[in-house]
Amino acid sequence: MTAILWLRRDLRRRDHPALMAAHADAGDDGVVVVFVVDPALWDTAGPVRRAWLAATLEATREAYDGRLCLRAGDPLEVIPALAREVGATSVHVTRETEPHGHERDRAVARTLAAGGVAFRETGTPYAVGPGLVMNRGGQPFQVFTPFSRAWRAHGWPAPAVEPEGLRLVPAPDDDAARDRVRAALTADGVPPLPAAGESAALARWDWFRTEALPEYETTRDRPDLDGVSRLSPYLKFGVLHPRRLLADIAGTPGRGVTRFETELAWREFYADVLFHNPESLWEDLRPGLAALAYDDAGDAVDAWRAGRTGYPIVDAGMRQLLAEGWMHNRVRMITASFLTKDLHVWWPVGARHFLDHLIDGDLASNSHGWQWVAGTGTDAAPYFRVFNPVTQGLRYDPLGDYVRRWVPELRHLPGAAAHEPWRDPRGRDLGYPERIVDHAVEREAALDRYRRSRG
Repeated sequence: MTAILWLRRDLRRRDHPALMAAHADAGDDGVVVVFVVDPALWDTAGPVRRAWLAATLEATREAYDGRLCLRAGDPLEVIPALAREVGATSVHVTRETEPHGHERDRAVARTLAAGGVAFRETGTPYAVGPGLVMNRGGQPFQVFTPFSRAWRAHGWPAPAVEPEGLRLVPAPDDDAARDRVRAALTADGVPPLPAAGESAALARWDWFRTEALPEYETTRDRPDLDGVSRLSPYLKFGVLHPRRLLADIAGTPGRGVTRFETELAWREFYADVLFHNPESLWEDLRPGLAALAYDDAGDAVDAWRAGRTGYPIVDAGMRQLLAEGWMHNRVRMITASFLTKDLHVWWPVGARHFLDHLIDGDLASNSHGWQWVAGTGTDAAPYFRVFNPVTQGLRYDPLGDYVRRWVPELRHLPGAAAHEPWRDPRGRDLGYPERIVDHAVEREAALDRYRRSRG
């Protein structure tokens, strides 16, 4: 009774409950492991995300002893066809809770059932699956803090152990899938990417846990320091599972550990919000600001995307995004605030740009992180929160090192002077742009728009 393990956001071999379930079903007949390159998703992703996924797939193939089968096409056709080809009686997956994946899986399950093949879901990409943490009234949480308390109280299972006697059954790739993966790895304009795969992820985790986690509470907001885990690209595709991280630090004292657990809880909270409100992927979660006026700031948005707004911390972040496919979380909030509240642009414009370029572009975290900043999401009263890009830069990049790293036009300005080049006659010596807007003026305009929209 051959079983199929269909990988999606769980590109690892260790700590894999769905793999354990597949092995239990298959026994000595073995497991076929497959990833489907779905053109509907692959072709709409930006080249950076495709390259990171392709690199992760190559590392996953090595983890499975070269026995990861790549197929291209609509999973609704590919998975039933593969089941017939290998004589599988069951297809195993990690349960998907994002809107597209959830609907896709329902359709695949119905098609498989018609052919007598079982579709089995085991586990999720989260420590606590979306929908499992509810308030006392049996309703989903709307606010993070009570969710995080209930999430901690709920707890999570221990990491899974790889089954003994696992037999991996090879199945051939198809040419279309291999061609797409090769093309993604060699595409023009893709920045240097981190090392992919489980071993690289665990090495980064070991470094962070030892060297940076003790000081994480105080360094996590400093983009000039290597003080964050940078594990989000691995969590994105399930190369690491969050329960492994939580298990490794369980019982470890310190404010850094508590804060890191809280950041994982934010990721799970946003996944839960999206699960209960699938329309919030690209629409405002809260309707109270439906009347808010937005601008079609074409040239200004282009300057924001290119990192040429004239505000150094904003420009440094946007250039880091283009150069690395990643941006520090504090700077994500600063750049998002600038687009939504200084340029008065609706948040999905920025959210889509981030998804095009972020290798850790998680749908739930991205959309709801943007809405938290824009004031249309889970925060109850955020309309008055307008980040000042100068004071944010001075506070979180106090020596100007982050700005000078990403904005070479300002490398001649010492210390904090890099955050206010307009105050120094040397600030424009190397062609750094003038500020495209006056923050003080746009802050008042944003607050006025919010007040009007709220009646």
